[in-house]
Amino acid sequence: MPEKPILALFLIVSLSLAGCQAFQGSAGAESHPELMGTGDLGLIIERASGSVLVINTSRHQVLGRVEGLGDLSHASVVYSRNARYGYVFGRDGGLTKVDLLSRSIADRVIQSGNSIGGAISQDGRYVAVSNYEPGGVKVFDSQTLELVAEVSASYTGEDGEPGRSKTVGLVDAPGNLFVFSLFEAGEIWTLDMSGESPEINRFKAGNAPYDALITPDGRYYIAGLFGEDGLSMLDLWNPGQGATEILPGYGKGEQKLPVYKMPHLEGWAIADGRAFVPAVGHHQVLVADTNDWSLSDRIPVQGQPVFVMASPDNRQIWVSFAHPNNDVVQVIDSQTREIIRTLEPGDAVLHMEFTPRGEEVWVSARDSNRVTVYNTRSLEPVATLSAEKPSGIFFTSRAHALGL
Repeated sequence: MPEKPILALFLIVSLSLAGCQAFQGSAGAESHPELMGTGDLGLIIERASGSVLVINTSRHQVLGRVEGLGDLSHASVVYSRNARYGYVFGRDGGLTKVDLLSRSIADRVIQSGNSIGGAISQDGRYVAVSNYEPGGVKVFDSQTLELVAEVSASYTGEDGEPGRSKTVGLVDAPGNLFVFSLFEAGEIWTLDMSGESPEINRFKAGNAPYDALITPDGRYYIAGLFGEDGLSMLDLWNPGQGATEILPGYGKGEQKLPVYKMPHLEGWAIADGRAFVPAVGHHQVLVADTNDWSLSDRIPVQGQPVFVMASPDNRQIWVSFAHPNNDVVQVIDSQTREIIRTLEPGDAVLHMEFTPRGEEVWVSARDSNRVTVYNTRSLEPVATLSAEKPSGIFFTSRAHALGL
């Protein structure tokens, strides 16, 4: 065989082997982070230290801690469409964009003096923040956190004097809408971000709306009223009808006991054509028919409910409680409406979050410095994670749900 072909064959084989070795080496190098998706990730708020834990729900594992997020005493999180970035709303007016894959702060702005939560638009382009001080709503570009719109929430009081209202209950809705309530003004506003410029519509609501929710289908926006009984509901399919009153016996005025903590309306459970609602000032979960929003039942529970949450299959209702009975969680069968188990996750239970398909629920216990994971079928704990004063738990599945 001639000498040149042998040399050429040797070079080809050598280069091929070198290429394979180089590829294998780069893929397995320890300097590269583990490749993973974000579908089973999430964030846990550590309220006292201004930090968040990045967690993996499949592994029951803390992947890392991100620090420097400011005052997280009343914090919430929404996610980008690709579920890589979590937008953390802090009480100090901080809006922090957290990268779950690199476990770092991607961007951060201080946008007000005191904020109370936020939402991300249906198309993922905008992040809106609801503010106490100086009041109003600010909207930011989700990529850059540049300010794109500011709503002052100005109103005229009964005395004719102008004012600026605290905004609460901010949620996203279909059509790139943001919906929120004005506490002092007693109004519900919609902010339409679908066009070239923002468009605002105002609706008169009840006295002093303090929190709100939107139903899972994005149709009904319901605001709780601090200043009177009942709730105000806006049908977003028929906004021209204005806000109407529902559950007239519900609210601050009917209380029989001291109210230790107003319930979170975001925790309402909608299951089997019924709404399971935390009563105010009572040791009860109320049941309302969602066809006409009439009260149909009252379920006795061991304390004043704060969160009343349905499992993804609507089969169970999980209830947490206000101080001083806030060291337990009770589980209600949505069909029989009976309590089937009382659990003890730890001292000062603050939040619960179901995994996307509902096989597990994670429960934070602030004063026990832990998060307990329960199997929703056996109702037994399957894992415990250490955390520093944990409060809110937010999984990336929220990226694909309305109003969360």
